[in-house]
Amino acid sequence: MKFRDGYWSIKENFKAFHPAEPADSEISGQTLTVYAAVKRAAHRGDTLNAPLLTLEFSSPLPDIIHVRIYHHKGGAAAGPVFELPPDGHGEISIGETEKAFIFSSASLSIKINKSAPFEAVFTRKGKKLTEMAGKLSGYFLDPGNRAYMVQYLGLSVGEAVYGLGERFTALVKNGQSVDIWNEDGGTSSEQAYKNVPFYMSSRGYGVFVNNPGRVSFEAASEVVTAVQFSVPGEVLDYYLIAGDSLQEVLGNYTQLTGRPALPPAWSFGLWLSTSFTTNYDEKTVTQFIDGMAERNIPLGVFHFDCFWMKEYQWVDFEWDKRQFPDPAAMLKRLKARGLKICVWINPYIAQKSRLFDEGMEKGYLVKRADGSVWQWDRWQAGMALVDFTNPAAAAWFRGKLKTLLDMGVDTFKTDFGERIPLEGVYYNGADPEGMHNYYTHLYNKTVFGLLEEVRGKGDALVFARSATAGGQRFPLHWGGDCSASYESMAETLRGGLSLTLSGFSFWSHDISGFEQTATADLFKRWVAFGLLSSHSRLHGNESYRVPWNFDEESNGVLRFFVCLKCSLMPYLYRWSIHSAREGVPLMRAMVLEYPDDPACTYLDRQYFLGDSLLAAPVFSDDGKVSYYLPEGRWTNFLNGEVSQGGRWKTEAHSYLSLPLMVKSGSVIPVGADNQKTDYDYEDGITFHVFDLADGDSLKVPVPDIKGNYVTEVNFTRRDNVIQAEKTGGRKPWKILLRGIHQASAEGAAAADSETGFLIQAAGDALRVKVTLGDI
Repeated sequence: MKFRDGYWSIKENFKAFHPAEPADSEISGQTLTVYAAVKRAAHRGDTLNAPLLTLEFSSPLPDIIHVRIYHHKGGAAAGPVFELPPDGHGEISIGETEKAFIFSSASLSIKINKSAPFEAVFTRKGKKLTEMAGKLSGYFLDPGNRAYMVQYLGLSVGEAVYGLGERFTALVKNGQSVDIWNEDGGTSSEQAYKNVPFYMSSRGYGVFVNNPGRVSFEAASEVVTAVQFSVPGEVLDYYLIAGDSLQEVLGNYTQLTGRPALPPAWSFGLWLSTSFTTNYDEKTVTQFIDGMAERNIPLGVFHFDCFWMKEYQWVDFEWDKRQFPDPAAMLKRLKARGLKICVWINPYIAQKSRLFDEGMEKGYLVKRADGSVWQWDRWQAGMALVDFTNPAAAAWFRGKLKTLLDMGVDTFKTDFGERIPLEGVYYNGADPEGMHNYYTHLYNKTVFGLLEEVRGKGDALVFARSATAGGQRFPLHWGGDCSASYESMAETLRGGLSLTLSGFSFWSHDISGFEQTATADLFKRWVAFGLLSSHSRLHGNESYRVPWNFDEESNGVLRFFVCLKCSLMPYLYRWSIHSAREGVPLMRAMVLEYPDDPACTYLDRQYFLGDSLLAAPVFSDDGKVSYYLPEGRWTNFLNGEVSQGGRWKTEAHSYLSLPLMVKSGSVIPVGADNQKTDYDYEDGITFHVFDLADGDSLKVPVPDIKGNYVTEVNFTRRDNVIQAEKTGGRKPWKILLRGIHQASAEGAAAADSETGFLIQAAGDALRVKVTLGDI
């Protein structure tokens, strides 16, 4: 929301009250409070008939400063509220000099001048991060006398802004106006399913606005040297979060709002869906699964979309017996083939559903002000919303889902949750504007909590479309209703990278697009991108997404990339564990890995998987791709071609190839099983070693499918000798020195191979020494 008319003036008929000078201060425990007058007090009379703004500074965690700015603080707090740790635990120090108050949390500080004009500057380790623009910020009234609290935080030269949720607009948000307001708007507009009131700056800090309702951001789009954010009402509450790197900023942000749970290893396999409005029954499902097996395409999860239930009565959680006469027996047969089962749900109850009357009678549905049930006909005829603020309603919903889990369902696609009305009246009295964005959080928390309770921690996940801040705790999320075009494929990746720069770690999308049907060319290119995402699903609207419906070659392309992903699971799951523990995403925008390389600031058509693999999908029907390699030596993981970085490259690739580049000094652990994602990663593992330099030392842990590290190999190079020392584990292992063909080994059998020098160690071999020949 813009308040200014150009830079010099505010809009006509708006009123603004800016902090002019500190009038007083106090220290209470671990909180610094500064009172700011909105006009300079030349005499006592100037203290009358004007607002006094209250600024409170505190901290819940190191390197995070919590800022609360009040005009009138006496308003009723109806909720909802984000689940955040309490203040008072952030390595806090409070002091003052002759000219300023200083509040610090670990290495992060804010200094507030004691005299006019009002100035407050955030610094970390001597570096200025940003400052409050006092002459712009403050308390505003619009022409209807509606109140807003507004903050402008300065931007430096070249500073880039990221995040604000899964946004399909440009990755760098400078120049954009963004309202945090969940919408079911597809992937081709400024609307978003997952709005998060958090942005991160290339300067090494992030800002989280602690308001679950509508927050408006102007990222250098009103005042070009500032990010402005505003909320309706009398209170503005936000956290400024810093760190030594952008990854550490994300880690600190997720420590504040919640770290993601670790998805089960089986969920990283290929998901196949019935699609949405297609005709399907048990016979169709069996044909799809048989077809994948006949073509040797590994399949991990089968998903039943909406029409597993009878039309007009979503949701009633009952199988449509016309299509699935004996669902329990069907699920038993599917699970005997090693498949996991997912079914579609949403939080809405259609009037024709058997659950509607039960929910209405027990008070489990969101109401209107007159006490009647809120209903409309959009999506489902006469549908109502489950009121998840009512513990009994949440337990009722969970109970219906548990029946499906007992039948053999493993997980749920938790669709929708964006179209939440402003007229709703909730059991706990929550503010309906705040509930518009927060409703999905309670919905997914309810379902995820049930899965953890029944399946156990480490074996729970949802497949969710909508989210807000903190939703990363309940993985995973997919990108919504994209279309079958290269443009939509690119906007899908932009949205995913924007989401992972907003604290989310695990993300998927509909391979080849949800709307329309892709060409065989697009399907095959999107398959490579989809299988090099954290999670991979074939799903569409009006047509099936089995590969043989596109062309014969599609079968081989899908098989190749599914097998590749399965073999990469020791690497992918290692970095997934890191994501769950540290809050750094598995899929990473280039700027997270190379924040000091200016060429990476805006890159949104390539990304990192973990810290070593760079993927650049092909977005054109001629097979050409242009991508950027940072400084250093890079090797294509698929074909072994070596490139020097610090430049752009343009290449043409077949459908079985793309730039999948490994940076020098990396070790990629590759598993021995390319048919599934949940196997014993340690048994027969091969460590692919890329260009270790003299003096390098690198520890590579290997996890099991429960998220525990079972062994670790420490690689070191001194002169022309590479040593690998293994701790833990007693299973056979291999080392492949990629691109090296002349060497000798001690402690293991060795021989040259097409891709490099291969060393095969016995399970009891704990140390291998390799002497390199001429390189």
